Order: sequence, then structure tokens, then C-alpha cells
Amino acid sequence: MNVNTPRILVVDDEPDIRRLVCEILEDEGYQVAMAENASTARELKKSQQPNLILLDIWMPDTDGITLLKEWVDEDSMLCPVVMMSGHGSVEAAVEATRLGAYDFLEKPLSLAKLLLIVERALEAGNLQIENAGLRKQLVVDIEPIGKSATVARIKDQLKRLAQHDTRVLFIGEAGVGKELYARYLHNNSTHRNGSFIDVAVGSISPENSAVEFFGKESQGKIYPGLLERAHKGTLFLSEIAGMDKETQLRLLSALESSSFLRVGGSESVRVDVRVVASTRITMDEEVKSGRFRQDLYYLLNEVTLNIPPLSEHSEDVPGLLSFYVDYFVNQDKLPFRKFSMATQNFLRNYSWRGNVRELKNLVQRLMILGVGEEIELDEVKSALGSVVSDVASPSVPEFFNLSLKDARDHFEKAYLEYHFERTGGSVAKLSAAVGMERTHLYRKLHSLNIKL
Repeated sequence: MNVNTPRILVVDDEPDIRRLVCEILEDEGYQVAMAENASTARELKKSQQPNLILLDIWMPDTDGITLLKEWVDEDSMLCPVVMMSGHGSVEAAVEATRLGAYDFLEKPLSLAKLLLIVERALEAGNLQIENAGLRKQLVVDIEPIGKSATVARIKDQLKRLAQHDTRVLFIGEAGVGKELYARYLHNNSTHRNGSFIDVAVGSISPENSAVEFFGKESQGKIYPGLLERAHKGTLFLSEIAGMDKETQLRLLSALESSSFLRVGGSESVRVDVRVVASTRITMDEEVKSGRFRQDLYYLLNEVTLNIPPLSEHSEDVPGLLSFYVDYFVNQDKLPFRKFSMATQNFLRNYSWRGNVRELKNLVQRLMILGVGEEIELDEVKSALGSVVSDVASPSVPEFFNLSLKDARDHFEKAYLEYHFERTGGSVAKLSAAVGMERTHLYRKLHSLNIKL
């Protein structure tokens, strides 16, 4: 089965309906998975990653409208969903459409209408992916910002490294832009026309790592893994210190042989992938303690590239401030604001413990919450809070002035980012540190837009 064949998930508690729709769609050449209730549908949506979901409204455990709302809240890139109901009503159709359903089908199903809506929904889904790709391309093509000798030296080194397939390990504090430099390497390499696949390896559980990296074959269907999706491109392993031992062993074997078997497969798969990695903590100690395999470390660390903190090239701060103002004006349509010279001078001498990421977040906060075209020094000091306070006693945090919901989100985001930093980027360790079950933690990180 061609991996590009559209995958459709049919969710209906009536066996006859499921079989009928499945047979019709398979005759048209689609891959079809079936679920008899919401619980199974959740599992199949995650494992199959369908291009389209046909979802019944009335089910024994969770109704389709509730399930649709759950998926819309969880997934900003949810595939098109077409609702089905034998008890259809105008109210149900309106509610489903309001929540984000692509269309609504009434039972008994019309064969012609079913196939027409499926075709149109898949086209709409493809257009959504293309548009998202175009928006992402705007970010992908961004070069590391700065005219300092530090940034110029790194960019020159990356341009030279890009001409070879050398594996590069980016080392640097959180927020310095390791992923951005990795993308710059990719964009200047012979792999530039392939995909850049970014994966936070600490977020992959040991039991799922084989399928995640190598994909699987099941009932004649092929589900590509990360290595296959990065074929002819670059696979970026973010924060490798969070990788568990089983995943380390599997990845080592695949990189050494440049081939692997899909889970459930019997034929060896060879891919042309450039693998680069990053870490924010000292790997020598991880290797010495036995937490990270020495042979894999040497394999990923053919060349080490240190990305210095922003405080070491503070002359780039004014340029970064200007860049992110333009970025948020163009991307988020925020009103234009500019930093006064006194403010720029102050920020050049600021410590920037969160590096470029902290600077970007500051600019975004000032542009959303501030008023007036000029961003003055007092406003910046207030936004930075007690970090720059001259008063011995702690100042009232900025988020105390927000609504309870926004303040809670602000605190949770800061709290989780703090512990995520301390646990070296490992979701498993973060889960233990904050006492939250991993499934709920993934949802929380996603809802707070915390990058893994």
C-alpha cells in the first residue's frame, strides 16, 4: 500500500454502517480504519494519524460532538471531520460546524454524497497542510539574527559544515536558538529540499520509540517513522540527554547500519538522512555516569558547535528587538511599536538568562499588553518584574494584574518551563518532578505552547 494513500477513520457504533462505509471507501482506494466507540477512536486517531475522520454523533461512551470538541481543543492541525447521524437535526449540524466539523452527513447515507464529501474534505485537508507549510516556511527560512562577530563566525562554520554529511552536536543554554542554527545548517546543505524533522527525544516513551523512529507495517499498510519521514532531509534530535536507554540502543543500530526494519516488517529500509542533535547539559557527565551510551555520543558528536548565550554577544540585542517587532507585526498582526534608545541600551546590558527565547517572549508581551508606539524604559522594567527591581523586597509579579485564568496559565507555564529546564528536557523526569501523569502533562505542555 502506498504510504501516500489517504487514511480515513470511520467511527460508528453500528457494525453494519462501519462495514458498509469501509467497503465503499476501500473500493475507492482509500486506507480505512474502524472504531466502534470514542475510546477506540482516540487510540486510532493517535496511532493512524488519519487524513479524514467520519464521526457518528450518537455513541455509547462519548458522543461525537463532545469528542469533536476534545480533538479541536487538543490539535490545532486537526484533519477534516465529517459528522454522521441517523437522528440528524439542524441544531446538531450547526453545533458541529461551529466547533469545526467540515460537513454533516445524514443516515441513511447517500453513496454519491458520501464520496463527494470525502473527496472535497481530503482536498481541504491537503490545502490546510500546504498553507501551514507555507506559514512554517516563513519561520524555517529565518537566518540566525545578528551582525556580531560571534553570529557571523557560527554561520560561516555552518555553511562549511553544510557541504558535508558530518553529524553536528549543538551545545548551549536553553533559548539560545539551537534549533534555528540546525535549520540554518539544513537550509544550506544538499538536504535542503528534503524535510527538516524536529523531535524532542525526551518526550518519546521507551515502549513507543521503535514505532516512532522506524514506523510499522500492519495488515499490509505502512506507517512511516521519523527516519523515513526525514528521508533526503534532516532529523534534528532535540535535547538528547533526555533519551532513554532503549531508544539509544535502537537509534545506535540504525545509524551504524544506515538501515532498519519497520516494526512488523521483514524488509530492510535504507534512508538518506542527515542526523544532527542538541543538548543543554554537559554530556560528558551523562556518559561517565552511564546514563548515555558512549558509542552513540561519539556517533552524534562528530563535530561539536557551541552556541553562546546572548549575554556574550549583547551587541545583537537591538537587531533582535527590531526583528521580533517586525515578526509579530507580520505574523500576528499586532500593532507596530518600537523600543526607545534608552530602552535598547538598558536591554543590551540585561543578563538575558533565558537568552533569545526570553527576548522574543518579552517583545511579544510588550506588543500585546502595551499601548503607544514607543516602548519606554519604565514599561520594560515593569514587564521584567523583580529581576531588575532595585527594591530589596520582592515586587508584585506582573501576572497579578491579569485575570485569574491568564494568571494561572502564566504561572503554570513559568513553573513547568523551570522544572523542564532542571530535568534536562525529559518529559519522563518532568512528570516525576511535578507529580503529574505523563498523558495529562503532554496535554498541559501543548495547551501552554511549551516547546518540547
